[in-house]
Amino acid sequence: MSQTLSTSVIAPRTGRWLAVAAVVTSMAVLGGCANRSASSSVYSYDQAQREQIVRNGTVTSVRPITIEEDKSSGVGMIAGGALGGVAGNAIGGGTGRAIATVGGAILGALAGNAVENRASRASGLEITVRLDNGETRVVAQEADTPFSVGQRVQVISGAGPTRVAPY
Repeated sequence: MSQTLSTSVIAPRTGRWLAVAAVVTSMAVLGGCANRSASSSVYSYDQAQREQIVRNGTVTSVRPITIEEDKSSGVGMIAGGALGGVAGNAIGGGTGRAIATVGGAILGALAGNAVENRASRASGLEITVRLDNGETRVVAQEADTPFSVGQRVQVISGAGPTRVAPY
């Protein structure tokens, strides 16, 4: 009888933890799909079919930079905390299990947040352009297009971010 009782008490808890882990994992996957882009080749739907100003110039310097999100979405921390809690809950029994669950959740949240912060970084370039009218402009964007000093470029601005594009 006690065998049946303990199995029936443990099964709902395990099922709940698995359901929470599945929901959190789904959120993490969906959150990862919502990446913003600092590429000169990516336009949002609202930026498409809008007139933009084009100025011609010459690249005077190019410097590698790192582009990162201003804020964390929290998905990595939540997912890591949930998974860490589930892993900690599988350790020990009684009070030790509770401590392991809390510790696993805290360590998992820290690790998940670190992974999310690392994943939200992109390599970029700070491109300084001397426009044909004598003005100088500096634009930071993803390093998806190579630029070199002396290269002729277009500086495109208007409805949205300013971009540097080769001729």
